[in-house]
Amino acid sequence: MDLFETVNEGIKNAMKARDRVRLEALKGIKKEFLEAKTAPGANGELPDDKAMSILVKMAKQRKETADIYNQNNRPDLAEGELNELKVIEEFLPKALSPEELEAELKKIIAEVGATSAKEMGKVMGVATKALQGRADGKAISAKVRELLS
Repeated sequence: MDLFETVNEGIKNAMKARDRVRLEALKGIKKEFLEAKTAPGANGELPDDKAMSILVKMAKQRKETADIYNQNNRPDLAEGELNELKVIEEFLPKALSPEELEAELKKIIAEVGATSAKEMGKVMGVATKALQGRADGKAISAKVRELLS
């Protein structure tokens, strides 16, 4: 079962359980998936890797929005965003710890054969694809820069 079908099944279950928060979050995910499926050049298909990148983007948006709400003393609105974030994160792979991230990046650097900061672009291209959904782009970039320096 692909991610799109999993989300549809989750919507049915949330409706049966009368779980409004979960239902709204899943409908938001489905909306993004449908837009991606019907985008020009998509051929009505949504591969799991594309769906995963959509989920990563949605999770990042929810985190940033919740931070903004908290900065503006609106914890009630931040709570809604964080609840949606929890639902989105259920579909994402487990995040890497800093130690695991460093180990993965060392492997990628060895594969690519990078030896200096000038070759950071090569490493980042491979690393962002390999670690998609498991590590934030900023964290990857900072650690690659540290390892190549």
